[in-house]
Amino acid sequence: MATKQTEPVTVISLRKLSLGTPEPQQKEPKTFTVEEAVETIGFGRFHIALFLIMGSTGMVFFGYMVFSIVFGLLADRYGRWKILLISFLWGAYFSLLTSFSPSYIWFVFLRTMVGCGVSGHAQGLIIKTEFLPTKYRGYMLPLSQVFWLAGSLLIIGLASVVIPTIGWRWLIRIASIPGIILIMAFKFIPESARFNVSTGNTQAAMTTLESIAKMNRSAMPEGKLAEPILEKRGRFADLLDAKYLRTTLQIWVIWLGISFAYYGVILASAELLERDLVCGSQSELESEVVVTLGDTEGSQSPCHCHMFAPSDYRTMIISTIGEIALNPLNILGINFLGRRLSLSITMGCTALFFLLLNICTSSAGLVGFLFMLRALVAANFNTIYIYTAEVYPTTMRALGMGTSGSLCRIGAMVAPFISQVLMSASILGALCLFSSVCVVCAISAFTLPIETKGRALQQIK
Repeated sequence: MATKQTEPVTVISLRKLSLGTPEPQQKEPKTFTVEEAVETIGFGRFHIALFLIMGSTGMVFFGYMVFSIVFGLLADRYGRWKILLISFLWGAYFSLLTSFSPSYIWFVFLRTMVGCGVSGHAQGLIIKTEFLPTKYRGYMLPLSQVFWLAGSLLIIGLASVVIPTIGWRWLIRIASIPGIILIMAFKFIPESARFNVSTGNTQAAMTTLESIAKMNRSAMPEGKLAEPILEKRGRFADLLDAKYLRTTLQIWVIWLGISFAYYGVILASAELLERDLVCGSQSELESEVVVTLGDTEGSQSPCHCHMFAPSDYRTMIISTIGEIALNPLNILGINFLGRRLSLSITMGCTALFFLLLNICTSSAGLVGFLFMLRALVAANFNTIYIYTAEVYPTTMRALGMGTSGSLCRIGAMVAPFISQVLMSASILGALCLFSSVCVVCAISAFTLPIETKGRALQQIK
C-alpha cells in the first residue's frame, strides 16, 4: 500500500520570552514659570497688604525727572525692592530737612532732592504689577488711586489748619511722618519673583512665591520653578528696538500730555480761586501779601495774590474728591473695553471739559467742571500706569516706567507756565492748548500697537 505522503507540518513553537521588568522611562520633571505660579496662587491677603503699604507714596518734579530714569535702570539691573527702599529713605530724609530751609534757594534745592527720592516710588507699582494675577490687574491697580486721593485730601486738610496757625514748616514736618513710618513696613515687602528668576536667583523667587501662597492660603503649581536667566536687562536700546519703538514713542507722548493736563487742572484751579475768576472777570480787589519763606528779611518776597480762605480749601477738597469719582467707570472701561480704547475715550473727554471750563458760569458751575476734569485726568493716569507696566517685559519694565516718568515731569514743569502765565493773558488760549494736547494723546492712545488687556506679563522681549 502506498504510503500517503504527508505534508510537512510547520510547528510554531512559542518561545518563552524573558520579559524582565522593563526599565522605567524617566519622566521629565514638571516645571512652572513665575507667571503660572502667580496665576495659581491667585489674589489674597498678601496683595491687600502690599497695596496698603505701597499706596502711601506721592510725587514731586525736577529731581523726579532726572532720577526716574536712573532708578528705573537700576531697578531692572539690581532689583525693585532695593531701589524702592533707597527712594523711601532718601525722600523722607530730604523732606524733613526741607522744613529747616534757611532761604528760598535752600528750599528749592532740598525739594529737588525730595523729587530725586520720590522718583523711585514707581517701583512700588512695578512690584504690585508683577505679583498680581492677570485678571486682577485691571481691577486692583486703579484702586491705588484711593491712596493718592487720601494723601491729597490729608495735605489739603492739614494745610488749612497748620499753615494759618503754626506755619508751612510744621506742615512739611507733619507730612513727612507717614513716609518715615512706612520705612518700617519694608520688611514685609519681598523682591519681585520675576526679577529674581531673571537674574538666576530661582531659590529666592521660590521662597517668595511659597510665602505668598501660604499667606493667601493657596497652593503652588506642581513641579519645579524654571525660567531662563536674562543677562541683558535695563538697556535703553531695548526700549527703541524695532518691536517696541512705536509703542515707546507713543507712550512717551501720552505720559507727557497726561501730566501736562493733570497739573494744568490743579494749577489752573488754584489760579482761578486766587484771582476770584468767574465768567472771565477778575476781581478788582487785590491785596498785597508779603510771603516769607525764611526767617530773615532777605527771604521776603512781595506777592500780589489772595491768601486762600476756608471756602477755597473746601473747593479744592471737592475738586480733589473728583479724582476718585470715575474710578468705577474707569475700572469697567479698562477691563471690558481694553486699555487703549478706555484711555482714548477719557483723554477725549478731558479735551472737551477743558473747553467747557471757559463757559460763563457760576462758582458752583466752575467747581463742577473742575470736579469732572480732576476725575478724567486721574482716570487717564490710572490707565497709562497700568498699560506701561504691562506692555514691557521684565528685562526693561522698570526702565520703561522710569523713562515715562521722566517725560511726565517735563509735562508737569511746563504746565505752570500755561496755567499761570498764559492764562493770565488769555484764558481761552490756555484752555485750547490744554485741549489740543489731550486730543493728540487720545489719538496716540487709540493707535497704540499692543493691547495688554488679558495679556500675561512678558518675561523677555
